[in-house]
Amino acid sequence: MSSGQAVKSFWQPDSICIGVDLVSTFLFDSRDDRCKTPFGAVPTDDVVTFRVFLPISYQLREPALLVYKADRWDSPERIPMHYEASDGVSCSYTCIFYSPDPQLYFYLFEVAGVNGKMRIARDQDGFGVLLPQGGEMWQLTVYDKAMRAPEFMKNGILYQIFPDRFCASGGAKSGVPSDRRLHRDWYELPEYLPDRNGEVTNSDYFGGDLRGITQKLTYLKSMGVGTIYLNPIFEAHSNHRYNTADFLRIDPLLGTEEDLRELCARAKALGIRVILDGVFNHTGADSVYFNKKRRYGNGGAYNDPQSPYRSWYEFTNYPNGYQSWWGFQELPNLNERDPSYGEFICGENGVLRKWLADGISGWRLDVADELPDEFLDRVTACVKGADPDAAVIGEVWEDASTKVAYGIRRRYFLGGQLDSVMNYPFRDAIIAYVRHGDCNRLYSTLLSILEHYPKPVLDVLMNSLSTHDIERAITALAGEPISGGRDWQAHNNTLSPEKYALGKKLFMLASVIQYMLPGVPCLYYGDEAGLYGYKDPFNRTCYPWGREDPELIQFFRTLGAIRSGCPALSSGSFSAVSFTPEVVSFLRDCGGESYYVAVNRTPSEQPAVLPMEFKDAAVLYGSLGAGGLLPPYGAAILVLR
Repeated sequence: MSSGQAVKSFWQPDSICIGVDLVSTFLFDSRDDRCKTPFGAVPTDDVVTFRVFLPISYQLREPALLVYKADRWDSPERIPMHYEASDGVSCSYTCIFYSPDPQLYFYLFEVAGVNGKMRIARDQDGFGVLLPQGGEMWQLTVYDKAMRAPEFMKNGILYQIFPDRFCASGGAKSGVPSDRRLHRDWYELPEYLPDRNGEVTNSDYFGGDLRGITQKLTYLKSMGVGTIYLNPIFEAHSNHRYNTADFLRIDPLLGTEEDLRELCARAKALGIRVILDGVFNHTGADSVYFNKKRRYGNGGAYNDPQSPYRSWYEFTNYPNGYQSWWGFQELPNLNERDPSYGEFICGENGVLRKWLADGISGWRLDVADELPDEFLDRVTACVKGADPDAAVIGEVWEDASTKVAYGIRRRYFLGGQLDSVMNYPFRDAIIAYVRHGDCNRLYSTLLSILEHYPKPVLDVLMNSLSTHDIERAITALAGEPISGGRDWQAHNNTLSPEKYALGKKLFMLASVIQYMLPGVPCLYYGDEAGLYGYKDPFNRTCYPWGREDPELIQFFRTLGAIRSGCPALSSGSFSAVSFTPEVVSFLRDCGGESYYVAVNRTPSEQPAVLPMEFKDAAVLYGSLGAGGLLPPYGAAILVLR
């Protein structure tokens, strides 16, 4: 298999099952270059060649390709297929298809049989199966040929920082609201219990700031970081800052606008870019714009029906009845279709351009599923108009190429919207494999994403193992599965030395897979130092400066150096060698260099399938013993130059 080239499966069906309702043999495989070229998504106007193999004994004839535009299931385009050749067992038939317009398509094949029309549809493993009716379809994404990936994202790794918890410079701050509680112990747990009113206010802070990040740029460079992704930094009245109070002001506890400019300038001098979190679906109720608590005087949409911000919000019973994010009254929803709000964010003098002018290189869009298409179109047009190489990344948790959100089929990847997404499908599949040995899920997930996503998107996919919204990887791999709320998580958060040691080994294996896949690995701050924890706030503890796990630090420096030394790893082709419950191995072809990667997730030695051409390859990481044996919980990265 390959991202952008033909995919060779590591297995093929070798048996025929003939029943009343189902016949299965090698009829079609969208990931096999005998059946479909080129592999995966294609740009507009590119010709796709399809080929089916019909067993002569089945007496099938008149095959045709049926192509459906997404959600238009009653009017397929029918393309007859033409006889090509026969090997005495099967006859091959072929046709071509192309689209001048970006569009999500689904397809299957129709044939005439002795008892009437039948279909070659997709089975659960992606292979063609002969059915009398119904069946699943294959997906074909046709994207705008003008799509381009942000080139800077291919250099090094992404590094996600929760600003309050990474590094505190110790510098003086001004204008910090008096209702914030600052922890005295950098290493203690964040507050997790409700207050006396039964509310979780997230009003405890540790004092991490922008100058602290600037102070650690040399460290980040040593980890192979090419892009820093910052969780929200605008003024807000919670430690996570997803409840924006002022889009035009840096939160005073984080520093000043000049601090951001300095961070971006110094980072860029080291070859590192900075991306900000854009929370444009909602604000805080305690904000300049809504101002429910009157922190900002007597104005705001909540207090004044004539406020210039009144149309930004959707009131059902003014002022106390209003639309809010998932029912959280502290997060009133914004109306992204409101002209004045759209201009405020996307206009010539709007929020997006202001911060791009200060030196940032793009935006990660919070809850992208809840932003209307026309708003996303305008966001991307604004960002690219200011800087064509700037990045627009969306928070989407599923396969973003075929996502339906609130009854609407999204067009994130057809052109003019997202450059990339947070790749949770890869994360979930890697964790499921390394912890439980689910090789089928890992294999099918990799192939599915590689087949569905446009090549420019694949090149800069944001591949994380931990984020601020999920358990840290070590906990996900060695902790007890979550079976309770914050009290349970607090009680079970600390890992025993034995569980930490196991989680660390498994995390290193998961990271080898993560770092060597197409796209860009994203390291969540502190994972490389040994931080672990369940969900918010246990996954948001402070970076343990002075208490890091030195073995992990060195490990991630090694992986970071591999990625930095070969930017083509983001875009090179991918081929599976072997996927079993014990060992996964694959190849990456990056032009002048080829890589072999093998991971043994078990506590015993395991043989790896090593292609002959890698017999004398150089070892970049790990070891591969005599006979291709991987040590317990071992991995190997080999390179051919």
